[in-house]
Amino acid sequence: MYRFSIEGADWILRFSPQVYIDSVEKQAILMALLHVGADLSKYSHGSAFIIFTKKIGAIVFEVERIPSLILTVSNIIPDDNWYDDPELTTLKQIK
Repeated sequence: MYRFSIEGADWILRFSPQVYIDSVEKQAILMALLHVGADLSKYSHGSAFIIFTKKIGAIVFEVERIPSLILTVSNIIPDDNWYDDPELTTLKQIK
């Protein structure tokens, strides 16, 4: 668990038990969040967002605002698990 401040707001970053990453990757995730900066304030309680990084992959965050400002890394999806259809501009879901 990490604590950090952005724009005067104190946040807690935690990692879901099913996410297995080392401390270097956790630090990289924290640095990616610092680049998001003040945009964190636009996410409401219960919402989620994704940050894409070349080193780690897609990082899924869940936002809690009650009782504290908490971001939970709920999943990490490495880029080799992304499925892209060249005919579409978005990622497709494989059924």
